[in-house]
Amino acid sequence: MTDDDTAPIETPCIRTCRVDRESRLCVGCLRSMEEIGHWGGMSPAERRRIMAELPARRGRISPDAAALGALRRKRG
Repeated sequence: MTDDDTAPIETPCIRTCRVDRESRLCVGCLRSMEEIGHWGGMSPAERRRIMAELPARRGRISPDAAALGALRRKRG
């Protein structure tokens, strides 16, 4: 294991905490409520795995919820 494997990983939270009803994912960070709740106790490897999955999850968000998330990310 290298230092990069154990380094803390920041949260992907952008403070747009709204759950998409269809996908059950947060429209801001694209994590599930379970992932958000357990984030603080996850290992860097677990967080890194989830972070790698997030871009692919964007397509699972309903169009209306995705528009809200995109608007809030721009305001950031």
